[in-house]
Amino acid sequence: MVNYYEGQASIGAQVLNQSSSGSAVVQPGQTLATQQGKAEMLLTPGALLRVNDNSAVRLDSNSLGNIAVTLQAGRAMVEADQVLKAEFLDVHMGPASVRLMTNGLYDFDATVGAVRVFEGRAEVTLSGKSFTVQKGHDFEINNAKLKARGFDRSKYEDAFYRWSSLRSSYLAEANADAARGFATGYYGYPAYAYAPYGPGWFWDPYFSAYTWLPWDGYFFSPFGFGFYSPGFAFAAPFYGYGFGGYHHFGPGYAPPVARGGFAGGAYRGGVMTQGAFRSGGFVGGGFHGGGGGRR
Repeated sequence: MVNYYEGQASIGAQVLNQSSSGSAVVQPGQTLATQQGKAEMLLTPGALLRVNDNSAVRLDSNSLGNIAVTLQAGRAMVEADQVLKAEFLDVHMGPASVRLMTNGLYDFDATVGAVRVFEGRAEVTLSGKSFTVQKGHDFEINNAKLKARGFDRSKYEDAFYRWSSLRSSYLAEANADAARGFATGYYGYPAYAYAPYGPGWFWDPYFSAYTWLPWDGYFFSPFGFGFYSPGFAFAAPFYGYGFGGYHHFGPGYAPPVARGGFAGGAYRGGVMTQGAFRSGGFVGGGFHGGGGGRR
């Protein structure tokens, strides 16, 4: 699902327009491409792919337990706020295959053939060999000496990085609003009734965006923003907008059309729909805090 875009973007021959955010779906084999623009695509619950200007990403597999994409050109970044053991997140780039092993922030640059791990841990498979890339290290697939090296993080905290951070902050605000909605019964369901419907991507109509609601406890994104379950909504910070405000973050947003089968615990027109795109269980570690845990 394309959660947001700005500028010029397309899925194959389909040019994205104002109604595409929150409705346009990338099918396996299709390519999400940008020209002078950026785009954000939902992966497994708690993981998002962001695409920079003049870049192209092909979706290879959309199976819930095995999401795979290929970066064909340009640059992309994956914010993984929750990676479960049963879910594989793979990014292919040239001859290399990269599996995201933990929660983290991963940067992929096809122009120079580099994988950068700002946070987390990745496993790179190349020429029949596997290499571990830890936080603060990168791996250049075109380098004759195949090994992970430390990199200067500040050098790559550029405009694309800051845009990704801003997008993460927007989704965290939407999460706080949605989590409070459940906790207070605003959506017609008390917090304890949320469990059968989550975790998953939740459409918050007041922020015109899908946001992530964890199963329990709360998580912090690698950018430092919190994502709260309804049971922990009391801990969610206020952002100064007031409860129930209607916010648009750019020209790519539009109210959702009636559709089903995507977001676990999605709220549409006063009806809770339990969709197929959701994740079961809870795994600690990474950026998680609070909660008793559930497997």
